[in-house]
Amino acid sequence: MLTSIIAAAVILAVLIIVHETGHFLVAKRLGVRVLRFSIGYPPKVWGIRRGETEYAIGATPFGGYVRMLGEEVGEEPRSEELQTYVRELGLDVVVAARKHGWSPESRQPDEQIAEIAGLLAGSRPSEPMAGSAATALQAGHAPQAAQVIGRALKPEETAVIEEVARRNSVDEAAKALAESSRGPIVDSFRKCAFPTQALWRRFVIVLAGPVSNILFAPLLLAFVFMYGVPAMLPIIGQVKPDMPAHAAGLTPGDRVLSVNGTAIDNWGQFSELIKSGNGAPIKLVVERGEGVAARKLTLVVQPKREAENTVYGDKEPTWVIGVLPSGKETTVRYGPIQAARRGIDGTIAITQTLVVGIARIIEGVTPAREALGGPIMIAQIAGREARQGFANVAFFAVMLSLELGIINLLPVPLLDGGHLMFFACEAVRGKPLKLRHREIALQIGLLLLVALMAFVIFNDISRIVQG
Repeated sequence: MLTSIIAAAVILAVLIIVHETGHFLVAKRLGVRVLRFSIGYPPKVWGIRRGETEYAIGATPFGGYVRMLGEEVGEEPRSEELQTYVRELGLDVVVAARKHGWSPESRQPDEQIAEIAGLLAGSRPSEPMAGSAATALQAGHAPQAAQVIGRALKPEETAVIEEVARRNSVDEAAKALAESSRGPIVDSFRKCAFPTQALWRRFVIVLAGPVSNILFAPLLLAFVFMYGVPAMLPIIGQVKPDMPAHAAGLTPGDRVLSVNGTAIDNWGQFSELIKSGNGAPIKLVVERGEGVAARKLTLVVQPKREAENTVYGDKEPTWVIGVLPSGKETTVRYGPIQAARRGIDGTIAITQTLVVGIARIIEGVTPAREALGGPIMIAQIAGREARQGFANVAFFAVMLSLELGIINLLPVPLLDGGHLMFFACEAVRGKPLKLRHREIALQIGLLLLVALMAFVIFNDISRIVQG
């Protein structure tokens, strides 16, 4: 059980990091300020600030988020957002000063901001800022700035430091600066906040998360193919009576060397060639016996069409000959180029399977009860694959990464696809949807996701109870 929990936690953490890193890197590249990069949801158990971003770990697992400046559903920056931004600007100065060798006396962020403001203004933290210092500070070139933080203050930083030093209170300074509808604080906010970005920039930032998960899949697959993947040998383990293979003379232990002249080295190739033969007679070359007693035989098998279980949980007619593998495996390794090709091909095949599977669930062809699983099922599968080896875990991670990317593209509010749907409506209308309408959509999306989570958890428990 512990192995299952650890394996699931590690896999999900990696995939969440990949997803959120996509949002993070594109946002930073386009000039949007990222306030927090968190693995897990609040309450925060650990965090460290690097530059303008806090990197955190939350106590609630199985999730993560990138918090950008500004509320996505907001029409105009709210007072609370501007106050948060004022503190962020103050912390920027504190971080720069600490890098330059300044050691604050206080551990509290607001007190550090007040302390550095007094220092830069040429006064003690407990004293109001002198007029001459304020004049120098407004220019952004106070001598204190170069000495304390190693650079001149930016206009918006100057406004914050000046106001904090004047009032000797970060709270009061933040409220005062947030009340103004113009000035360097508001201008700077609009420049680096998410909601005020051009539509195409917002679209790309949101799309980057799912795309990162989708692109991660072929990269991981390519690495796995170079590392080595288990491949089942084409050795017959069981021959079903009254089936074509039995009638043709195949016996347990026979090793299939070729199918219709095509050499094979694993069971997957053997199975695929039989299924794709459209029922035509199949010429098999097999090796029977071992060592000096080994001999090659040529057999002709007439496949039979039977219904078999599919990956979607239903049955579908397919061509079979009635054999099962022995279970013996070997490890196959590929060169970089071939591994990359197989990684891309494998990703395309898995993606097609997932898309068709989701479509069948939506259409009602595949029962949701049979197809959907929650965190308990993920943990069970992760633990099972972990006991099989790295390659099995990696293949499971690839599937989950693609699922995460594809599902996040669905037009459901709260998911990335829901935000993209809002942006598409904005592009058509020429203006955003009304704030109230977006809030209602997000509430409906939250209700749907909570209901879905409750369903899959109940479904997982039912599977365990029913055995």
